[in-house]
Amino acid sequence: MVNCCFTGHRRIEPSHSEKLSALLLRAINYAYDNGCRNFYTGGAVGFDTEAARAVLLFKISHPDVRLKLLLPCVEQEKKWSDHQKSSYYYILRSADEIEYLSEEYTDDCMRLRNVALSQRADIMIAYVSKSMSGAAQTVRLTERLGKPVYNLYPTLDKQ
Repeated sequence: MVNCCFTGHRRIEPSHSEKLSALLLRAINYAYDNGCRNFYTGGAVGFDTEAARAVLLFKISHPDVRLKLLLPCVEQEKKWSDHQKSSYYYILRSADEIEYLSEEYTDDCMRLRNVALSQRADIMIAYVSKSMSGAAQTVRLTERLGKPVYNLYPTLDKQ
C-alpha cells in the first residue's frame, strides 16, 4: 500500500489560511489517485493539524483511507494552548493508528519523527518556506531518498 506523509511549519501564514484547506484536499485527492491509502502526519500544531483534519474530511467519502499518526513522544502537547490541545485530542480520537517514537520528550525525538516520516513516505506533501527548519530537513531527506515532494507553500504564496 502506498503511503503519503505530511510535513510543514507550525505557523500557517494568515494569507494562506483560507486557501490551505482546499489545496490540501486537492493534494490528498492526487495522492489517493496515485494509490495512497495511508496518510501519516507527525501531530504538531499548524500544518500537521490542518493535514490531519483534511484527511479526516476526505475519509468521509473515501472509507478505505487511514489516518496514521507518527508522534515524537507521549504528551507532546503538554505545553500547548487549550485550543491546540482540543484539536489534537480530536485528531487522536479519530486516527486509525497512533505510533509514539518515544515515551518521553528527548533532545532528538522530533528529528527521529521527521526521519521516520521521510522513510515511510512514498509521496510527501509539504508546507515549507524556510530552509532552516525541521520540516525543511524532512523535505531534504525525502528528496535524497528519491521520493516526490509536493510543496504547497509556493502555490499558496502566488495566490
